[in-house]
Amino acid sequence: MSNRTIVTEFLLLGFSEVWELQILHFVLFLVIYLASLIGNILIFMVVALNLHLHTPMYFFLMNLSIIDLGSISVTIPKSMANSLMNTRLISYSGCVTQVFAFILFASTDVAFLTVMAYDRYIAICQPLHYERVMNRGACVQMAASAWASGILNAAMHTGNMFALSFCSGNTVDQFFCEIPQLLKLACSHSYLSETGATIFSVCLLFSCFVFIIVSYVHIFTSVLRIPSEQGRHKAFSTCLPHLTVFSLFICTATFAYFKPTSSSASTLDLVLAVLYSVVPPLMNPIIYSMRNKVIKAALRKIFGGKLFTSMLD
Repeated sequence: MSNRTIVTEFLLLGFSEVWELQILHFVLFLVIYLASLIGNILIFMVVALNLHLHTPMYFFLMNLSIIDLGSISVTIPKSMANSLMNTRLISYSGCVTQVFAFILFASTDVAFLTVMAYDRYIAICQPLHYERVMNRGACVQMAASAWASGILNAAMHTGNMFALSFCSGNTVDQFFCEIPQLLKLACSHSYLSETGATIFSVCLLFSCFVFIIVSYVHIFTSVLRIPSEQGRHKAFSTCLPHLTVFSLFICTATFAYFKPTSSSASTLDLVLAVLYSVVPPLMNPIIYSMRNKVIKAALRKIFGGKLFTSMLD
């Protein structure tokens, strides 16, 4: 007879038993969280309020900001609250919500990064067809498809994950409810129910990866043909940050989810989780906005003042 238990709550990873270090963790995560919130809210505001930025690229960027806001809000606040209150508890429903929301935002993020690569491909490789291909209707359909794919993927993983029986306690070796760590708690005979969802995700991720790589091969080939050095610099400065963010997210998330799980918490698991769940939402506003002259000009127009201008520069 298996040692199944009815789990009503989980214990998340505590960064330290020392109160002072818990407060340090709280402060560090608070700074990261506030920086990410401010950066992404600024992007959303400036795109929404500036009619000149109502273009496909900035429409997708605004959606990416919403995703980043949701993604970082799923993981960090609960971890900060636990450190401040010196507890590790998260309810069963809270864990279900974390898994669903995080997979939703992560999957949608990949979909939007793929759409943004396609947008850049059309803009640089087929500029004469850009307005026809990337019209308002097409952009709305792409955005809706990206969100729908995220919801479908999240529902599949969450449903399969919490249909499992847990035989190995309720201690999650991560600062949020992460599927690889939850699988360590599941009964070994029930792993097969997650296989279908995992195969679907792998195929989706690999398809996006191949599409983006092929798009950027064409983009860089076209960019190298541009006679103007300034034109090449502008194209590379637009595309390379996108590729950097995508590579960081995909590589760390893939390694975290598909590497063999250890029986106990490891520093590598924690570092990988921070890299794919915390760093991208923090870096996206910096990469896409603080280096973007159009958005900086729009921010100056909205807020004005020499102090704000000097902060952006």
